[in-house]
Formats: sequence, structure tokens, C-alpha cells
Amino acid sequence: MSCIVNVAYPFAPASLDTVGGAEQILSRLDQALVQNGHDSIVIACEGSQAAGHLFTIPRPRTVITEEAKSHYYSIYQQLIRETLKRFSVDLVHLHGVDFYRYLPKTDLPVLVTLHLPISFYPRSIFDLCAVWFQCVSEEQHKNCPAAGKLLPAIPNGVPVELTFHHSRKRNFAIVLSRIAPEKNIHGAIDAAKLAKTALLIGGEVFAYEDHLHYYQAVVAPRLSAQCRFLGPLKQKRKWRLLRAASCLVQPSIAEETSSLVAMEALACGTPVVAFPSGALPTIVEHGRTGFIVRDIAEMAEALGKVHNINPEDCRKAARSRFSLHQMVERYFYTYEKLINSGAIA
Repeated sequence: MSCIVNVAYPFAPASLDTVGGAEQILSRLDQALVQNGHDSIVIACEGSQAAGHLFTIPRPRTVITEEAKSHYYSIYQQLIRETLKRFSVDLVHLHGVDFYRYLPKTDLPVLVTLHLPISFYPRSIFDLCAVWFQCVSEEQHKNCPAAGKLLPAIPNGVPVELTFHHSRKRNFAIVLSRIAPEKNIHGAIDAAKLAKTALLIGGEVFAYEDHLHYYQAVVAPRLSAQCRFLGPLKQKRKWRLLRAASCLVQPSIAEETSSLVAMEALACGTPVVAFPSGALPTIVEHGRTGFIVRDIAEMAEALGKVHNINPEDCRKAARSRFSLHQMVERYFYTYEKLINSGAIA
């Protein structure tokens, strides 16, 4: 039996209901560790949930400035240090894009999963000698500099048992995302209006100045009775809407490392319409499980063709390619190797 500490990004709650993919993956690993008899410790901000032990710091109540970040990093670092002293820990697994700001000084093996585009991280992280790096897709792995401690990619996975629940398709598309400029939510709204398709938007506006401005200045003015913002969605409601939607729209212009929501959509029998951003073309099989499009006009055209996609083809693709069980097993293998030998054979 091992004791694993999973450290979340300190400004977004970690749970199965959260908006962020990194936080959901952390929660899946925490849940799997407990189910398999291991000790699991989660360090995160308040509002998080865990199957194992949970230790939290307060969540900022105002706009998250650089000054505020420095304050919370100090608190976070102290909490991590105290946790490692209190428990007999075998491995530390960090998930935040800012992990290097609170990286613990320890002789324990340290694993960092790079959930976000490599360009979001300072290049200097790859010079850290005491850290092993994990990518979430082969596409992301290709973009990393050659590093001695860069491990083979472990693709993300989702609970493919979503396929057991079928729903009648309704005449609306859905977007599920953080509300941020690089997520291009307004592009999905413009495409839906062009296609005369209703659009539901589930997500969260985090308290960063550029995110708040983007929502207020760009997204909110485009909302209407046909294009509605629902706010954050809990897991069960999200899946219910995904099963009923005609398609998921993925308008992101960021170099997506993966896309949990695209995998979930396919598991629900729902095709995906996406831009060719990062790993998305490796998830969506053009013409079979959705459409990869180049601009808003093509996105609007694809919204009118999604009824031609067979939902069962989407479910089959999810079952064969995006297994949560396989993801967990590969992480457990990595944990075991790093704990027992300090290296991956």
C-alpha cells in the first residue's frame, strides 16, 4: 500500500464536478487510489472534494492578481511542507501549471503532469533535476524539449460507462469550457447563430482580470434566448446535457493537450465539432465521430450535418480509445516504478 499526495492548482477547486480537466483527472486518481486500498492525500483550495484526506487553503475572494498569487503560494507551500512531515508519503504528484512556485524540497519522487500547452510553462522547468514530467497526449509530448526525465505520455481517460445511458437527441449544441479568451467561446456563439442552432454554454468565469473582461465585453453581449450561459455544471447535469445535445462544439484556439469533454461527449454518443487545435484532431475522427473545421463558416456548416454522425460510432470510439481504467492503471504503474526504483524502465 502506497501513500500518494496529489497537489492541485491552488486557485481552482478539485472535484469531479469542477470545470477544469486537470482538477478532474486529479480527482479520478484520488478516487482510484482509495478504491484500490492506497492512502490518498489531496492538497487544494477550499471547495475541493476528495475520497482520501483533503487539506485546503482559502480560495481568493477577489480578482486573482500577481500579488495575490504570491501570497497564496506562500500559504500553499507551507501546507505542503507540513503535510509531508505529518504523513509517511511515498510520492508527490503535482498538477498545477504553476507547480514550480510551490515545489517541495524533498527526497521523495516527484511527478508533474503537464495538463496545459507546453507554451504555458516556463522553459526552465525542464532543467529541474528532481522532477519527472508526464504528458497527457502524444501530441503534447512531441512539443516538449528533449529531457531526461520526460516520461512516455499517459493519455487522459473518461468513464466510458456513460455509454450505458442513451438519450433522445434534441435540437441544441453545447459548449463546456472555462470562459477565457483562448477558449474562443464567442466563436461558437457566432457559428451557432449562423447555423440558426440553439447553443447552451456550461462553464466558469474564473476571477482573473482578462477572463472577467472577456466574458463581460465579448461573450455576454452575444448571449440571447437562443445562446444561453448556464454557469458551472455538476457532473450528472453535464452528462445529461451531453447525451441530449446534437453535438459538442470545441472552438478553442489554444494548443489543446487533450480534451476530456470531447471524450465524454463521444462516450455519450454525441459528435464533436472542433477547430484543429493541438490534440483535438487526434480525438475527433473527421466525418465519423464529428468534424474538424477551419473557420466559423465551416463550423456553422458542420452544425447542420451532425445528424449524419452515428451515435454508436462515437460510443465505440470512446470505449476503445479513451478508457479511464487504462489511464489509472498506467499512472499506478508509474507510481510503483518511481517509488520502488526512482526511475521508469
